[in-house]
Amino acid sequence: MRQSFTGGLRTTAWLSMVTFFLAWCVFSWATIGGGWNAAWAQDEVEVDPPADAAPPPEPDPDPAPVPAAAPEEPVRDMSVLAWVYQALGPGYMIIFLALSFTLVALFVMNLLTARRENVCPPLLLESFEGHLNEKRYQEAYELARADESMLGMVLSAGLAKLSAGYSPAVEAMQEVGEEENMKLEHRLSYMALIGTISPMVGLFGTVHGMIASFQVIAQGGATPKASDLAQGISTALFTTLIGLAIAIPAIAAFNILKNRVARLVLEVGIYSEDLMSRFQTVGGSK
Repeated sequence: MRQSFTGGLRTTAWLSMVTFFLAWCVFSWATIGGGWNAAWAQDEVEVDPPADAAPPPEPDPDPAPVPAAAPEEPVRDMSVLAWVYQALGPGYMIIFLALSFTLVALFVMNLLTARRENVCPPLLLESFEGHLNEKRYQEAYELARADESMLGMVLSAGLAKLSAGYSPAVEAMQEVGEEENMKLEHRLSYMALIGTISPMVGLFGTVHGMIASFQVIAQGGATPKASDLAQGISTALFTTLIGLAIAIPAIAAFNILKNRVARLVLEVGIYSEDLMSRFQTVGGSK
């Protein structure tokens, strides 16, 4: 049962990540493709000269050679997403996509794990207490053992050690509770790790972009091309922006889920101790 539950969480997380990836690919293709393929087109409009205009001067038989003007580069209509892709390049794009997909998968997995039904289900609590009130201890143990929630594992561990005394049962419950709490916090810690790494990757891109811009200034002489300077500055700014855009929701989701897990784990401890407290005077028998 526990393996099937864990497999379901992994499957849901992977499906969410794949769905997010496909949606991003479709949006990128629609935006970048339209941005790169569109260009400014200027239509030539012929204007008729006015009726009272003076006749054009006669051409000079020996005109002086006029230097040819440099052709102007066409201006491309580039979308914001295409601009971001051009500024980041494939390297930073792959890194940020990997971080964002991993964050989505971890968020879905932790969100499903931190539900009350998976940590401290009210139905199990009522049924277990009903069996204890009716002194059906074996049925209560089987009910807790069959449940895959944290409360079920804690209660089944306590009842399994109750034959040795109340103190060993409490110790067994505490050990199982600490182990399950560590597993929940271990999954959450990866979200905090992404929230820490993303700004550092953005800072690395900022330094990289500024170095590229200063290299253009050093090699371009007195009048470097503005487009070459803009490339490095765009890399510096967009890497910082996307790094913060990934880190802010990661840190926010980590703290929200961490507080929720801490509250549910506290409820498990309170309810389990309250249910097992009736065996304090039983001695070594159930």
